[in-house]
Amino acid sequence: MAETSMMTRGNSTRVWEASAKAGWRALATALVAIAVSAVAGCMAYRPPAAPTLAQKDAGPAGTSGEPYRLQVGDQLSIRFYNNPELDQDVVVRPDGMISVPFLDDVRAAGLTPAELDAELTRGYTGELATPNVTIIVTQFAGHRVYVGGEVANQGVVPISGGMTMFQAIQEAGGFLTTAHRKQVILIRKGPDGKPVGRSVDLKSVQTGRHPENDVLLQPYDIVFVPRSKVANVALFVQQYLRDALPVQPFLGFNLF
Repeated sequence: MAETSMMTRGNSTRVWEASAKAGWRALATALVAIAVSAVAGCMAYRPPAAPTLAQKDAGPAGTSGEPYRLQVGDQLSIRFYNNPELDQDVVVRPDGMISVPFLDDVRAAGLTPAELDAELTRGYTGELATPNVTIIVTQFAGHRVYVGGEVANQGVVPISGGMTMFQAIQEAGGFLTTAHRKQVILIRKGPDGKPVGRSVDLKSVQTGRHPENDVLLQPYDIVFVPRSKVANVALFVQQYLRDALPVQPFLGFNLF
């Protein structure tokens, strides 16, 4: 009887130990799953890295490989290395022009500082022996974008250097549940003054799968979040700019 009792207790102990080990294994598995889930949640969205020095030089919100283009209201310092008596500070007028000695009106809006530099150098070649012109943007006029469509709060969003499309949408209260996040429309003024539209997959940015798809904004960009897929982006841009009254302050575009 004693041996039988001891065997029973031994079997019970082994069963309890096996059960305890199984329980600990299940708990460990659950904790690992929770940890992985937490890490995945933290990785859902990573803002783009801070702008490099080259990006900061491009303008208030320039992008790598996409230099800043001058806007109406920008303040420029024009310096002549060999003719300092011609140095002057100018503001890009509402018609996109600036006034400079000898050349009168020169178009500046839509050009990069380097392009305006080259344009003035060509213009002064017949006036100065060795024209050496430098353009410095001393103050940027446009520090805002417009966010519309399926967002919580449509309207103007002030931007700072390095703000992206996704961040601007967050500033506008975030996506509505009806938003088509895979095709958010970015409208930007091209070099010829005409609007240029492109679609950006911000769903992949929000989920963290492709954060590199996010786009750094420039002054007066328009971000529109549609409710459904846009079949023809170029046609949509034309219709939207004609019909959307809230974006009228941004319409420095040549629509035709």
